[in-house]
Amino acid sequence: MQPTGNETVMESMMRASLALLALAAPLALASCGDPAPTYIDQAWVRLSPNKDTPSAGYFVAHGGDAGTQLRGVLTDYALKVEMHESMTENGMSSMKPISSVDIPAKGTVAFAPGGRHLMIWGVNDTAISRGKMQMTFLLANGDRLLVDAVIQKPGAGEPAAENKAREHAGH
Repeated sequence: MQPTGNETVMESMMRASLALLALAAPLALASCGDPAPTYIDQAWVRLSPNKDTPSAGYFVAHGGDAGTQLRGVLTDYALKVEMHESMTENGMSSMKPISSVDIPAKGTVAFAPGGRHLMIWGVNDTAISRGKMQMTFLLANGDRLLVDAVIQKPGAGEPAAENKAREHAGH
């Protein structure tokens, strides 16, 4: 049985529609992707020259599509970790513990020398000999981010600063 002229036109339109759907599907799926996550990078620890005083930890938190809060940091490679903030009031420098830090959507929060930082008591010898320690960053949205922090011996420079110096030198 021969198709009528109308059936041929209808079939042709259906094929064109299916072809367009096939081309549009990947674009539709791409727009429905997972939201960008919050992440931590540039983590490092400056060891204290005195084992009885705390070491300091630094990192950069990058906000994803939704803002959240950093509620704490844990590690199996030290006795205790606290978030602190340095400040200057009336010409006097001091620091105080902080319980949480807002990480804005698509923003960054730096824990850096002279500002927010981690105080880390009793970094163990295993981490020191490895040159790194794993830390768990606890976020208000329920995420737990595992990050390796590079350990710098007392007096060593900031790892990121050393890398930037090499980049500028053309190495």
